[in-house]
Amino acid sequence: MATLARAELAPVVPTHRSSAGLWANAWYQLRRDRLTMAAAAVLLLLALVAIAAPLLADQVFRSTFEEQNLLRTYAKPTLDPPAYVLGADEVGRSQVVRLLYGGRVSLFIGFVAALMNLTLGVGLGLLAGYLRGAVDDVITWFITTLNSIPIIFLLLLITSLFQPGAITLTLIIGVLFWTGITNFVRGQTFALREREFVTAARTIGAATPRILLRHILPNVLPLIFVLAAIDIGTIILAESALSYLGLGVLPPTPSWGNMLSNAQSYANRAWWLVVSPGAMIFLTVLCLYLIGDGLRDALDPRLKSR
Repeated sequence: MATLARAELAPVVPTHRSSAGLWANAWYQLRRDRLTMAAAAVLLLLALVAIAAPLLADQVFRSTFEEQNLLRTYAKPTLDPPAYVLGADEVGRSQVVRLLYGGRVSLFIGFVAALMNLTLGVGLGLLAGYLRGAVDDVITWFITTLNSIPIIFLLLLITSLFQPGAITLTLIIGVLFWTGITNFVRGQTFALREREFVTAARTIGAATPRILLRHILPNVLPLIFVLAAIDIGTIILAESALSYLGLGVLPPTPSWGNMLSNAQSYANRAWWLVVSPGAMIFLTVLCLYLIGDGLRDALDPRLKSR
């Protein structure tokens, strides 16, 4: 009886958490990854501040991104008035207000163009890797042909036909920059199509769309999320380079890219104008890389036994 009583009073030791599906297990892992959650919170905060740019500019800073004040040309950072907390540019425009509006443009281009890249790249990569044969040959030929064209000449041709701007740049990047994702997904699909679970699905008569979406795609998701994080960061950096060449977002519309490019010509005179857009680009890209790495760890089936 004493042994039985001690057994009843003994604390219950929790057993290993049973599997609850791909997304439930991923969320269980992510909640315990403080670095990834912190990066996601910072990125969400940047997105919310960018969305609220008109409200903040009107109610807090009392200025617009186009408002000029030649008496404050190259003004140093000051809290009086709040609109010049990050200084002013070469025509006296508020740097902090332009930074807020620039975040709207840069994040819009990064996320929308990356979504287009993923949609095209993942879809074509799955088809090429699973169907193989003529479908794979056509997709591979198209990728090789597109990659063989110098991108700078292709961009010059496109911008000569269409007016440069945020929407135009988003469409150009979304249509032209998907080939790398397709090659990665195609290689992963080649390996997965010969696995036992895919063979079993084909044996019981599962249709090709079901095999691609229910069996192969979940196993490619870790790679896709990492590529998405890298892709958004790369697009934000590419926007900076293209805006510098006059092929992207043109002034007076601000973006982090053209703000950084314009500030380099007077970096010695007003170094603070270089720091703020550079810091925003750096922080955004860093958060995206950390989120991508955390999602890879949470979604990779090979790491679920840890």
